Amino acid sequence: MAQHNYVGQVGEKLAKEYLEKEGYKILEQNYKTKFAEIDLVAQKPSGFLREPTLVFVEVRTKVGEQWGSPEETINKQKLWKVLQNARSYAGFKQWPGPQRIDAICIVLSAQGGSASGGKLPFKVTRLTHHQNIVS
Repeated sequence: MAQHNYVGQVGEKLAKEYLEKEGYKILEQNYKTKFAEIDLVAQKPSGFLREPTLVFVEVRTKVGEQWGSPEETINKQKLWKVLQNARSYAGFKQWPGPQRIDAICIVLSAQGGSASGGKLPFKVTRLTHHQNIVS
């Protein structure tokens, strides 16, 4: 497997774990539509007398930031695809409640070691959860 694919998988795993710790319920991972793929689809718990929110999460992961941040990789074209994916998913599932699109941007640093034995060869330098990135 190419390193960038492995880094992406590591990022999605970290994002999923983060969301679960924050109380989100993961509904789908790597959900494919005719437009592209949705990294994570989650349900945010409802507040008092409020409906739960359907959250589409774009995960962007980089090793180091010397050539730019993960946030810089989310351009207008990517946002358009994410929005189309979200609309397609919500329509297919007939979701009646609120929806939003988030991004989780992760920066890793190499720490040596291997993925065997459960230890990741990366250390999390930064994990930032950007909520409602498309309005």
